[in-house]
Amino acid sequence: MLIDIWPLRALRIRSPRLELRLPSEEELAAVADVAAQGVHARTARPFLTPWTDLPPAERARHVVRQHWSRLGAWAPDDWALELVVFFEGRPVGIQEIRATDFGIRREIVSGSWIGLDHQGKGIGTEMRVAMLHLAFAELGAGSAKSVSFTDNHASLSVSRKLGYQPDGITRDVLHGQVVESQWLRLSRQDWSRQEHGPVTVSGLTACKDFFGLATEPAKVH
Repeated sequence: MLIDIWPLRALRIRSPRLELRLPSEEELAAVADVAAQGVHARTARPFLTPWTDLPPAERARHVVRQHWSRLGAWAPDDWALELVVFFEGRPVGIQEIRATDFGIRREIVSGSWIGLDHQGKGIGTEMRVAMLHLAFAELGAGSAKSVSFTDNHASLSVSRKLGYQPDGITRDVLHGQVVESQWLRLSRQDWSRQEHGPVTVSGLTACKDFFGLATEPAKVH
């Protein structure tokens, strides 16, 4: 069976309202349709990916291509896991967690998006908490990083609420203009001092080698 060859398909992260996991092909199409309907207002520029410049069909194809390319390029020392976020049984966005040489560095970087129709419900915070539980409590990460444009107040607010600290500025080019991004870092120690809602993870044991873990990492309680 495919799940025996690719056990990541059995990985499940559950929080009070959400489930994060790899999608079926039909569910991948559904979350691509969410992206096609919009992930931010047309007047906003919160991501380097120019979502509003792409027609709806191309937004959907971008999601599908990226999902397939992430899985196809997977290596234990260089991986990116795009988990579809399910709210009330329906896909509403994607929470990404990625790392290079994780078995040595124990550091992850995350990114995410949510469909416009599902924003303002606290989903962004809850899916980040679920992802951080996977990173710290299950995979044994030492730190987690996030990056947002300096004017992406919603994303920065989530990071600050969860205890991230400033970790430098980078400058990129979007539409011929310089845009500044704020990097933030959350340490394992700061995460462990906080109270979080319940999160459960299943299906990880069979795929820990996929994350470059030679031994079972210590869990955070």
